Amino acid sequence: MKKNYVTLEDVCIKGSSNIAQKDLENNEGKYPIYGASGFIKNVDFYVQEKPYIAVVKDGAGIGRTMMLPAYSSVIGTMQYLLPKDNIDISYLYYAVTAMNLAKYYTGATIPHIYFKDYRKEKLPLVDKLEQKKIVEVLSKIDALRSCHERQLYDFEVLVKSRFIEMFGDPVTNPLHWPICLLGEQIKFITSGSRGWAKYFTNDGAYFITIKNVKNSNVKIDDMQYIIPPNNAEAIRTKVQEGDLLISITADLGRTGVVSKEIAEHGGYINQHL
Repeated sequence: MKKNYVTLEDVCIKGSSNIAQKDLENNEGKYPIYGASGFIKNVDFYVQEKPYIAVVKDGAGIGRTMMLPAYSSVIGTMQYLLPKDNIDISYLYYAVTAMNLAKYYTGATIPHIYFKDYRKEKLPLVDKLEQKKIVEVLSKIDALRSCHERQLYDFEVLVKSRFIEMFGDPVTNPLHWPICLLGEQIKFITSGSRGWAKYFTNDGAYFITIKNVKNSNVKIDDMQYIIPPNNAEAIRTKVQEGDLLISITADLGRTGVVSKEIAEHGGYINQHL
Protein backbone atom coordinates (compact mmCIF):
# COMPACT_ATOMS: atom_id res chain seq x y z
CA MET A 1 0.00 0.00 0.00
CA LYS A 2 1.53 3.29 -1.09
CA LYS A 3 1.23 6.03 1.52
CA ASN A 4 1.38 9.71 0.75
CA TYR A 5 1.51 11.91 3.83
CA VAL A 6 -0.46 15.14 3.62
CA THR A 7 -1.55 17.82 6.06
CA LEU A 8 -5.02 18.25 7.49
CA GLU A 9 -5.63 21.38 5.45
CA ASP A 10 -4.95 19.33 2.29
CA VAL A 11 -7.98 17.14 2.94
CA CYS A 12 -10.54 19.38 4.67
CA ILE A 13 -11.86 22.92 4.92
CA LYS A 14 -12.50 24.72 8.19
CA GLY A 15 -15.94 26.09 8.99
CA SER A 16 -17.04 28.12 12.01
CA SER A 17 -20.26 28.63 13.96
CA ASN A 18 -21.60 31.68 15.80
CA ILE A 19 -24.68 29.95 17.23
CA ALA A 20 -25.11 30.37 21.01
CA GLN A 21 -26.93 27.66 22.92
CA LYS A 22 -28.97 30.24 24.85
CA ASP A 23 -30.51 31.39 21.57
CA LEU A 24 -32.03 27.95 20.93
CA GLU A 25 -34.40 27.95 23.88
CA ASN A 26 -37.62 28.65 21.96
CA ASN A 27 -36.53 27.15 18.66
CA GLU A 28 -38.12 23.82 17.72
CA GLY A 29 -37.89 21.83 14.48
CA LYS A 30 -36.60 18.66 12.89
CA TYR A 31 -32.90 19.41 12.33
CA PRO A 32 -30.41 18.33 15.04
CA ILE A 33 -27.87 20.69 16.56
CA TYR A 34 -24.90 19.52 18.59
CA GLY A 35 -22.55 20.79 21.30
CA ALA A 36 -19.46 19.52 23.11
CA SER A 37 -21.44 16.81 24.91
CA GLY A 38 -23.35 15.71 21.80
CA PHE A 39 -26.95 16.22 20.69
CA ILE A 40 -28.66 19.29 22.16
CA LYS A 41 -32.10 19.43 20.48
CA ASN A 42 -33.89 19.70 17.14
CA VAL A 43 -34.28 23.17 15.63
CA ASP A 44 -35.90 24.69 12.53
CA PHE A 45 -32.67 25.29 10.60
CA TYR A 46 -29.45 23.59 9.55
CA VAL A 47 -26.04 24.87 8.44
CA GLN A 48 -24.43 21.84 6.82
CA GLU A 49 -26.22 19.85 4.11
CA LYS A 50 -23.57 17.11 3.94
CA PRO A 51 -21.98 14.96 6.69
CA TYR A 52 -19.00 16.59 8.41
CA ILE A 53 -16.52 16.35 11.26
CA ALA A 54 -16.99 18.57 14.32
CA VAL A 55 -14.22 19.43 16.80
CA VAL A 56 -14.70 20.98 20.24
CA LYS A 57 -12.65 24.18 20.08
CA ASP A 58 -13.60 26.02 23.30
CA GLY A 59 -13.91 25.02 26.94
CA ALA A 60 -13.95 21.58 28.51
CA GLY A 61 -13.44 18.68 26.14
CA ILE A 62 -11.40 20.62 23.59
CA GLY A 63 -10.16 18.44 20.77
CA ARG A 64 -13.02 15.96 21.10
CA THR A 65 -14.07 14.84 17.63
CA MET A 66 -17.48 13.81 16.29
CA MET A 67 -18.74 12.67 12.89
CA LEU A 68 -22.15 14.28 12.39
CA PRO A 69 -24.94 13.85 9.85
CA ALA A 70 -26.12 16.00 6.97
CA TYR A 71 -28.74 18.67 7.61
CA SER A 72 -27.45 19.54 11.06
CA SER A 73 -25.40 22.20 12.86
CA VAL A 74 -23.13 22.83 15.83
CA ILE A 75 -23.00 25.66 18.35
CA GLY A 76 -20.17 28.18 18.58
CA THR A 77 -17.95 26.12 20.88
CA MET A 78 -17.49 23.68 17.99
CA GLN A 79 -15.72 23.90 14.65
CA TYR A 80 -16.63 22.27 11.33
CA LEU A 81 -14.09 20.22 9.35
CA LEU A 82 -15.54 19.70 5.86
CA PRO A 83 -13.87 16.89 3.88
CA LYS A 84 -12.55 17.55 0.39
CA ASP A 85 -13.12 15.14 -2.50
CA ASN A 86 -9.83 13.33 -1.91
CA ILE A 87 -10.80 11.77 1.43
CA ASP A 88 -13.53 9.53 2.82
CA ILE A 89 -15.27 11.25 5.74
CA SER A 90 -15.00 8.20 8.01
CA TYR A 91 -11.29 7.92 7.25
CA LEU A 92 -10.91 11.61 8.09
CA TYR A 93 -12.80 11.09 11.36
CA TYR A 94 -10.49 8.31 12.53
CA ALA A 95 -7.41 10.25 11.44
CA VAL A 96 -8.43 13.41 13.31
CA THR A 97 -9.44 11.42 16.40
CA ALA A 98 -5.93 9.93 16.51
CA MET A 99 -4.25 13.35 16.35
CA ASN A 100 -4.99 14.39 19.95
CA LEU A 101 -5.75 17.98 18.98
CA ALA A 102 -6.07 19.00 22.64
CA LYS A 103 -2.30 19.39 22.76
CA TYR A 104 -2.71 22.64 20.79
CA TYR A 105 -4.81 24.35 23.41
CA THR A 106 -4.11 27.87 24.65
CA GLY A 107 -5.77 29.94 27.35
CA ALA A 108 -5.46 29.61 31.11
CA THR A 109 -9.11 30.11 32.14
CA ILE A 110 -11.07 28.92 29.09
CA PRO A 111 -8.94 26.70 26.82
CA HIS A 112 -9.17 27.11 23.03
CA ILE A 113 -7.74 25.37 19.99
CA TYR A 114 -7.49 26.96 16.55
CA PHE A 115 -7.38 25.40 13.09
CA LYS A 116 -4.44 27.63 12.19
CA ASP A 117 -2.40 25.78 14.84
CA TYR A 118 -3.32 22.21 13.99
CA ARG A 119 -3.90 22.49 10.22
CA LYS A 120 -0.38 21.17 9.54
CA GLU A 121 -1.02 17.87 11.36
CA LYS A 122 0.01 15.06 9.02
CA LEU A 123 -1.91 11.95 8.08
CA PRO A 124 -1.33 9.16 5.55
CA LEU A 125 -3.47 9.52 2.44
CA VAL A 126 -4.07 6.35 0.41
CA ASP A 127 -6.53 5.91 -2.45
CA LYS A 128 -10.21 5.91 -1.59
CA LEU A 129 -10.61 2.16 -1.99
CA GLU A 130 -7.88 1.57 0.61
CA GLN A 131 -9.42 4.24 2.83
CA LYS A 132 -12.72 2.36 2.84
CA LYS A 133 -10.96 -0.91 3.70
CA ILE A 134 -9.20 0.75 6.63
CA VAL A 135 -12.47 2.30 7.79
CA GLU A 136 -14.17 -1.10 7.69
CA VAL A 137 -11.57 -2.55 10.06
CA LEU A 138 -11.62 0.45 12.40
CA SER A 139 -15.42 0.45 12.48
CA LYS A 140 -15.44 -3.15 13.70
CA ILE A 141 -12.93 -2.27 16.42
CA ASP A 142 -15.04 0.75 17.36
CA ALA A 143 -18.15 -1.42 17.61
CA LEU A 144 -16.33 -3.79 19.99
CA ARG A 145 -15.19 -0.84 22.09
CA SER A 146 -18.75 0.52 22.28
CA CYS A 147 -20.03 -2.90 23.31
CA HIS A 148 -17.42 -3.06 26.07
CA GLU A 149 -18.39 0.42 27.30
CA ARG A 150 -22.07 -0.62 27.42
CA GLN A 151 -21.09 -3.63 29.50
CA LEU A 152 -19.14 -1.42 31.89
CA TYR A 153 -22.15 0.89 32.19
CA ASP A 154 -24.43 -2.07 32.94
CA PHE A 155 -22.00 -3.27 35.60
CA GLU A 156 -21.96 0.21 37.14
CA VAL A 157 -25.77 0.21 37.33
CA LEU A 158 -25.63 -3.26 38.89
CA VAL A 159 -23.18 -2.05 41.54
CA LYS A 160 -25.44 0.88 42.41
CA SER A 161 -28.46 -1.40 42.64
CA ARG A 162 -26.57 -3.82 44.86
CA PHE A 163 -25.45 -0.95 47.08
CA ILE A 164 -29.06 0.07 47.67
CA GLU A 165 -30.02 -3.55 48.38
CA MET A 166 -27.31 -3.79 51.03
CA PHE A 167 -27.41 -0.33 52.60
CA GLY A 168 -30.73 1.19 51.55
CA ASP A 169 -31.41 4.46 49.77
CA PRO A 170 -28.68 6.92 50.91
CA VAL A 171 -31.17 9.80 50.74
CA THR A 172 -33.94 8.35 52.93
CA ASN A 173 -31.56 6.12 54.99
CA PRO A 174 -34.23 3.52 55.92
CA LEU A 175 -31.68 1.42 57.86
CA HIS A 176 -30.68 4.42 60.01
CA TRP A 177 -26.95 4.33 59.34
CA PRO A 178 -24.87 6.97 61.17
CA ILE A 179 -24.60 10.19 59.13
CA CYS A 180 -21.59 12.49 58.83
CA LEU A 181 -20.44 15.33 56.61
CA LEU A 182 -18.45 14.30 53.54
CA GLY A 183 -15.84 16.92 54.35
CA GLU A 184 -15.10 15.15 57.63
CA GLN A 185 -14.00 12.00 55.83
CA ILE A 186 -12.07 13.26 52.80
CA LYS A 187 -9.66 16.00 51.77
CA PHE A 188 -10.80 18.25 48.92
CA ILE A 189 -8.56 19.68 46.21
CA THR A 190 -10.89 22.15 44.58
CA SER A 191 -9.20 22.65 41.22
CA GLY A 192 -6.46 21.16 39.12
CA SER A 193 -3.64 22.70 37.11
CA ARG A 194 -4.13 25.59 34.68
CA GLY A 195 -2.23 26.79 31.64
CA TRP A 196 -0.02 23.73 31.25
CA ALA A 197 -0.20 23.47 27.45
CA LYS A 198 3.42 24.58 27.18
CA TYR A 199 4.46 21.48 29.14
CA PHE A 200 2.70 18.99 26.81
CA THR A 201 4.93 16.30 25.31
CA ASN A 202 4.63 13.00 23.44
CA ASP A 203 5.72 11.11 26.55
CA GLY A 204 6.08 11.76 30.25
CA ALA A 205 3.54 11.98 33.07
CA TYR A 206 -0.20 11.57 32.52
CA PHE A 207 -2.28 14.76 32.30
CA ILE A 208 -5.82 13.74 33.24
CA THR A 209 -8.81 15.58 31.75
CA ILE A 210 -12.57 14.97 31.87
CA LYS A 211 -12.45 12.76 28.77
CA ASN A 212 -10.34 10.25 30.74
CA VAL A 213 -12.89 9.96 33.57
CA LYS A 214 -15.37 7.27 32.51
CA ASN A 215 -17.63 4.73 34.22
CA SER A 216 -16.24 5.43 37.71
CA ASN A 217 -12.66 4.89 36.50
CA VAL A 218 -9.81 6.96 35.10
CA LYS A 219 -8.91 5.58 31.66
CA ILE A 220 -5.58 5.94 29.90
CA ASP A 221 -7.34 6.07 26.51
CA ASP A 222 -6.24 9.15 24.56
CA MET A 223 -4.23 10.41 27.53
CA GLN A 224 -2.24 13.63 27.18
CA TYR A 225 1.38 13.59 28.40
CA ILE A 226 3.32 16.36 30.12
CA ILE A 227 6.60 17.13 31.77
CA PRO A 228 5.16 19.01 34.76
CA PRO A 229 6.69 22.19 36.15
CA ASN A 230 8.58 21.97 39.42
CA ASN A 231 6.27 24.11 41.52
CA ALA A 232 3.70 23.94 44.31
CA GLU A 233 0.75 23.58 41.92
CA ALA A 234 2.29 20.47 40.38
CA ILE A 235 2.77 18.93 43.81
CA ARG A 236 -0.80 19.82 44.84
CA THR A 237 -2.45 18.39 41.74
CA LYS A 238 -0.54 15.10 41.52
CA VAL A 239 -2.92 12.19 42.04
CA GLN A 240 -2.52 9.23 44.37
CA GLU A 241 -3.88 5.71 44.08
CA GLY A 242 -7.50 5.64 45.26
CA ASP A 243 -8.15 9.36 44.75
CA LEU A 244 -11.69 10.13 43.61
CA LEU A 245 -11.85 12.63 40.72
CA ILE A 246 -15.04 14.63 40.12
CA SER A 247 -15.70 16.88 37.11
CA ILE A 248 -16.67 20.41 38.12
CA THR A 249 -17.50 21.93 34.71
CA ALA A 250 -18.68 20.06 31.58
CA ASP A 251 -20.30 16.65 32.24
CA LEU A 252 -20.73 17.91 35.78
CA GLY A 253 -20.38 15.27 38.49
CA ARG A 254 -18.67 12.57 36.42
CA THR A 255 -16.45 10.54 38.76
CA GLY A 256 -13.50 8.18 38.51
CA VAL A 257 -11.09 6.46 40.89
CA VAL A 258 -7.35 6.71 40.23
CA SER A 259 -5.70 3.32 39.67
CA LYS A 260 -2.26 2.26 40.86
CA GLU A 261 -0.98 2.34 37.26
CA ILE A 262 -1.99 5.97 36.74
CA ALA A 263 -0.67 7.06 40.12
CA GLU A 264 2.70 5.42 39.43
CA HIS A 265 2.85 7.15 36.05
CA GLY A 266 2.71 10.52 37.76
CA GLY A 267 -0.83 11.62 36.90
CA TYR A 268 -1.83 15.28 37.26
CA ILE A 269 -5.33 16.77 36.99
CA ASN A 270 -6.42 19.76 34.91
CA GLN A 271 -8.59 22.66 36.04
CA HIS A 272 -11.90 20.90 35.30
CA LEU A 273 -11.39 18.20 37.96
